[in-house]
Amino acid sequence: MKKIISKKEKERINRILKALDIEYGTEYISYLNHETPWQLLIATILSAQCTDARVNIVTEKLFKKYSSIEEFANADIKDMEKAIYSTGFYRNKAHNIVECAKVLMVQYNNEVPNDIEELIKIPGVGRKTANVIRSSVFKEPSIVVDTHVKRISYRLGLTKEKDPEKIEYDLMDKLPKEHWILYNIQIIAHGRAICTARSPKCEICPLKDECKHYLSTQ
Repeated sequence: MKKIISKKEKERINRILKALDIEYGTEYISYLNHETPWQLLIATILSAQCTDARVNIVTEKLFKKYSSIEEFANADIKDMEKAIYSTGFYRNKAHNIVECAKVLMVQYNNEVPNDIEELIKIPGVGRKTANVIRSSVFKEPSIVVDTHVKRISYRLGLTKEKDPEKIEYDLMDKLPKEHWILYNIQIIAHGRAICTARSPKCEICPLKDECKHYLSTQ
């Protein structure tokens, strides 16, 4: 059931979104390097508990070593583990990547599906990864609850939830649909530059006047 948002809260949210547009722009970008949808899918699986910068270093070599879905599907697990070791949780990720490639090859004719229910059936793909694919590849309005979106949305008072799926639905209720993808992109940039997990730079934050966490400390 969609939550009712007060006029005052809608106005506050609009101010937040306007400030984000001004600070970070409105260009749709991906922080994970890729040339094809399946490469983005694999890169996103690797990004769990790992920085995008590290993933991009790994995939630069990985996508040359395995240049097709078939090559990933037929990869030796031990070789895959070595190739992705530095991303962490490499055994689980290696297994999921190989199984993911097999599913794409056998069930989806080497194509990445755009339906979220189909995506989350694929090994290694949860709602976060599925929404990355839907928003980045298919430009389907989707909320991606990564560590930055989770932390900053809570600080801004856009959600009181801690569970990623509940946060996703909260943000879907509160944010205008046409801004969902941009919110993902902008909040990641904001989380890296200003609203860091430790010692956020609140004094220079363009959102501080709308941030419930900041206002509660004054």
